Amino acid sequence: ELETQRLTAQLQSKGSNEADEDLVKLQLENTKLKHRLAILRQVCSPPSDLGSSSTMTVFFYHCQSIAEESKAAGGVELTDSCSITEHLQSVFAQAIALAFPEYKDAPVSIAAVNSASAKFGDYQCNNAMKLAKQLKEKGVNKSPRDIAAEIQRNCPSSPLIDKLEVAGAGFVNVFLSKDFAAKALSGLLRNGVKPPPVPKRRVLIDFSSPNIAKQMHVGHLRSTIIGESICRLLEFLQHDVVRINHLGDWGTQFGMLIAHLEDRFPNFLNESPPIGDLQMFYKESKKRFDEDEDFKKRAYSRVVSLQSGEPNSIKAWQLICNVSRKEFQTIYNRLDVSIEERGESFYQSRMLSVVELLRKKNLLEADEGREIMWPDESKTGIPLTIVKSDGGFTYDTSDMAAIRHRLEEEKCTWVIYVVDAGQSTHFNTIFKAAERAGLLNPAVHRVDHVQFGVVLGEDGKKFKTRSGDTVKLSDLLDEGMKRSLNQLQSRGRNDVLTPQELTDAQEAVAYGCIKYADLCHNRISDYIFSFDKMLEDRGNTAVYLLYTYTRICSIARNSGEDFSDLAKVLDGVSIDLSHEKEWKLAKTLLKMHDILIKCSNELFLHFLCEFCYEVCTVFTEFYDSCYCIEKNKAGEIIAVNRSRILLCEATAAVLRQSFFILGLKPVAKI
Repeated sequence: ELETQRLTAQLQSKGSNEADEDLVKLQLENTKLKHRLAILRQVCSPPSDLGSSSTMTVFFYHCQSIAEESKAAGGVELTDSCSITEHLQSVFAQAIALAFPEYKDAPVSIAAVNSASAKFGDYQCNNAMKLAKQLKEKGVNKSPRDIAAEIQRNCPSSPLIDKLEVAGAGFVNVFLSKDFAAKALSGLLRNGVKPPPVPKRRVLIDFSSPNIAKQMHVGHLRSTIIGESICRLLEFLQHDVVRINHLGDWGTQFGMLIAHLEDRFPNFLNESPPIGDLQMFYKESKKRFDEDEDFKKRAYSRVVSLQSGEPNSIKAWQLICNVSRKEFQTIYNRLDVSIEERGESFYQSRMLSVVELLRKKNLLEADEGREIMWPDESKTGIPLTIVKSDGGFTYDTSDMAAIRHRLEEEKCTWVIYVVDAGQSTHFNTIFKAAERAGLLNPAVHRVDHVQFGVVLGEDGKKFKTRSGDTVKLSDLLDEGMKRSLNQLQSRGRNDVLTPQELTDAQEAVAYGCIKYADLCHNRISDYIFSFDKMLEDRGNTAVYLLYTYTRICSIARNSGEDFSDLAKVLDGVSIDLSHEKEWKLAKTLLKMHDILIKCSNELFLHFLCEFCYEVCTVFTEFYDSCYCIEKNKAGEIIAVNRSRILLCEATAAVLRQSFFILGLKPVAKI
């Protein structure tokens, strides 16, 4: 703003004797600055179009350098943690505004160039072809190549760019600066991996959500793993994240559980009942409910007493819930998942108030004794059942109360539901209904249903045990531990590692391979669960990534020199990127911020998995071609390339942060 005001004042102070060329230059510069400030204001405000799709994408133009571009007409500044793609969008937006002012609002198209085509640069601006078409429609014939040359001439300088070239039909090829890359990697080593700056939001993530009195099974695996990783990603980007476990802890099934508890453990009010297997306890109560009419009547009466707050029924309900909580927490501890419980029971009073609100707004309609709500004025699709014919509430009521609480009381501006794809229609209906009720404001709030496919067995059918039962999550994790230990022992690692190191490696491989096999696929797709494939040490697997990371960490350790204080090492060593494999590795590492922003915008974690795999494969190319430690025939170290070891340490730092987001636990020895 200050720079704009200064330029405006400068323009106003120009007399009529000022050269036309200077005046035009100042006017163009002022237009450019206003354009960049408009973009900055636009991206700092909440997204205005959420739409109704299951995944609503919001692109955050976050780079701090946008605000700083107004400091000087001759160049564009940037930070080490800035997204390369969005910085280049900023550069070319200015160039297009200068070269073609009438198209200053055109979106900038930047694409990364395949690493195999290094001669064409590292990135491309592809706007020229579209501009040529738009100009032709106005009667101006100009070739895309000439337009690209005009854009190139008007690009402001940037420390990130080494050179620009016009190629092909009208591409502007961007070659990155090695000096900037070396400085960025040095900053990473001195300060750690920092997040790219993005507009901050208060985000609530609803994930996992098992049911009380039922064991967690393989169906809960994906929501738990995906939800935890999304939480870690958004927390790293410095959003204010609220993690919520929407437990199924309320409903008519608790009537039969309470009645069965009273019969099995009549002294439950004074002694904690030793319920060893809650799943079996549930099956026993369900069998009695289906076969015994007297028991069924008593079960219904216990539902009424529970909902009315009768102390003994509340006590019985709490005891049953506590047994489940302990079982759930054991699973969460093993998977390193943090989550706050807020089950359906939490919303009981809020369901009353949301029904009252919807009635006041005349949004409920009578339908065969029920009260329903249409999601929009057209009254098409499936309505929500807000009040049942018996006066009770439904999941629809609970979800409307929950979204209201999350937006109004929690003050969240972004709510994410990590629930299977089968619930897509339901959540789209809830989002539309919340908007119709005035709870959800698309100008302020973003809501996403992060849907995912099912886990399949190796036969391509829904993953089940041999007997056809649902696979318990605890059994699945136990089997993973067994398989990972067998693999480590087959490699003789039990003879090399200490007992604690072996246990750490066993857990890292077991839980890591289960998480990574889930996250590395496009979450919308079904995937086949196969321990044999998960535990392979080649290809895009957790085992390969963990082995590569451990090898990287060992390089500095085996150099015979002290790399514990990287800042001190950097005071005497500069990172050299003269070898093509050094340069390729550096450019790959610098993609990290682009990848993180892409993942947060689209809420797909497989992009980060693909990035980790690319880093590991490119590092292997580098390590095979570039000696970090040279030894003579006797095995004695004769030379240490400190610059390359610093590159190894930068690679390890990038992988370590990426692993944390994905829930993988790297180990020093494996």
